[in-house]
Amino acid sequence: MMLGVDSHKGDDGDDRLKHVVVGTAGHIDHGKSALVRALTGTDPDRLKEEKERGITIELGFAFLAGGDDLSLAFVDVPGHEKFVKNMLAGVGGIDLVMLVVAADESVMPQTREHFEICRLLEIPRGVIVITKADLVDAELRELAALETRELVAGSFLEGAPLIEVSSKTGDGIDELERTLLTVAHDVPERRGTGLFRLPVDRVFTMKGFGTVVTGTLMAGAVRQDCDVEILPRGTKARVRGLQVHGEKRSVASAGQRTAVNLQGLDIDGVARGDTLTMPGTFAPTLMLDAELDVLDTSPTPIKDLARVHLHVGTAQVLARVRVLGGRKALAPGESGVVQLRLESPVVTARGDRFILRRYSPLETIAGGRVLDAHPMKHSVTSLEVVTRLQALGSGDNAAAAAHFVAEAGERGMKETDLARRLGLDADQAADAFASLLCVSDKPRIFVASEVVEGLSGRLQEELERFQKKNPLLDGMPKSELREKVARRAPQEVFELVLAKLVKDGRLRGVRDLVATAGHSIQMSPDESEARDFLVDQYRESGYRPKSLTEAATHANRDVRLLERVQRVLLKDGTLVQIGDGMVFHRDVLEELKETIRGYKSKRPSIDVSFFKEMAGVTRKHAIPLLEWLDRERVTQRAGKERVIL
Repeated sequence: MMLGVDSHKGDDGDDRLKHVVVGTAGHIDHGKSALVRALTGTDPDRLKEEKERGITIELGFAFLAGGDDLSLAFVDVPGHEKFVKNMLAGVGGIDLVMLVVAADESVMPQTREHFEICRLLEIPRGVIVITKADLVDAELRELAALETRELVAGSFLEGAPLIEVSSKTGDGIDELERTLLTVAHDVPERRGTGLFRLPVDRVFTMKGFGTVVTGTLMAGAVRQDCDVEILPRGTKARVRGLQVHGEKRSVASAGQRTAVNLQGLDIDGVARGDTLTMPGTFAPTLMLDAELDVLDTSPTPIKDLARVHLHVGTAQVLARVRVLGGRKALAPGESGVVQLRLESPVVTARGDRFILRRYSPLETIAGGRVLDAHPMKHSVTSLEVVTRLQALGSGDNAAAAAHFVAEAGERGMKETDLARRLGLDADQAADAFASLLCVSDKPRIFVASEVVEGLSGRLQEELERFQKKNPLLDGMPKSELREKVARRAPQEVFELVLAKLVKDGRLRGVRDLVATAGHSIQMSPDESEARDFLVDQYRESGYRPKSLTEAATHANRDVRLLERVQRVLLKDGTLVQIGDGMVFHRDVLEELKETIRGYKSKRPSIDVSFFKEMAGVTRKHAIPLLEWLDRERVTQRAGKERVIL
């Protein structure tokens, strides 16, 4: 680690250079660290205790140049059973594994466990290395190779190159290097897309530089001088410097072993298991929906509510396994969908691989893939949940986006929340969301088309019930309709459904009312005549309307009939009540608004006296009308006057 020292490739590096992360796997004292040292000239055992005991306790790192177009970064992981958790912290970002087996001991317990971990994490390529070839004869070397081939049969390592070496004499090292470079050229390059995420596997300080973290960059890219967030802590820091595979860079991207010098953060502010992200792009989670594969070699089934150690990224937390679909357990060799309920938060994303180990005794029992990093709590007996999750596991980003939007129902999902849940950057999100129904541009909100159809049907049903119950009304207020049927939906979703129904000719809108297309007011002759009477009365009385009782007495009419019809007119907005028992025609109030606004160019404010004279009313009507103008934001009270807005 030489932060601050310029490399020969320059700050931006060479875009043609392919970076491949190579991990070691195998039993304790089978020569993994010696092998890395022989290949690279670097001793990955950096701790004094490691050198004294001759075993790797922490992760070690070394680098090998493969010409002008390839660079190998070696992650040397511990082999002792007690240090498997450290091994898991380093194995998650590996592109190619060296399965190391000592010729004098052959396949041992940690050989099997390390191999199973690599298989469960779906490491794509590998090379088998038989070490300590100088210590035994050809027959024992052949036996070790045979037993190793039996171990990896049917896996990603079946048919992998097998090289016999001696790190002590150097025999086979050149052949191993050539083989590694050949296999590394065939390793698929990790795309630099996605939201930046770097799980931290090592933290230390350097004099003059401060806190440094390392890890394999899982997705996206990070630049020097940008701000990052450390999750799940939620603290922030600035990237002071970067190194990629031992060389200074200004940018690091997915798949690269990266060292990040953090400014504004003490060493206590970050630890292995934390994740570096761009601020606001990820959120910690306490639940995961996942596919789970139980090892054939697991000593016991994984029972519902079993407590386990979860390893994801570089984090290790305790969790409970909820086996979904009403199953009581997953037997050795079985697969199923589960919900992991965590005791501490982690940062992960859909598609991430993980490992489960028994709570006690510690041993690897299963692995799987994250389907949803921010799920709802499921019913463990629901077969429908299992079907949905199985479909989610078999789909691409577009299918997953559609799944999450459908699951959100009437609430819909904001584009930013959906991208975060899927771990997609802007370009990926544009492709994945192209076929989704967008109901709003600022912010962009997606809703499932089947949700729109279901909501449309419920809106029509509610309108029909309302109209049957209220035959004298021209329609149902939109606000009331939304409260009844679409209270949880964003306003944009509700408006979209209404607009679609109106366009299709199934509904009609009148001002703030909505009705079915064929709806008409069903009034008796007496009710119809009373309606016309009240509309004329309130329109002609202007700013000084009579009370309903006064109007009924003056015209010798049935006050109960007028009250019933007035409620209809208030409901449909023809009449407006602005105070206790004080009702005006809607057109009269709109005319008053325009009249007052028209005075603004002549005088900035009015008082009660002016208003009484202008409107020809007494204080009885003036005060309620002025207070109504305040509420309508036509005027604003300032002492004894009203400022015209």
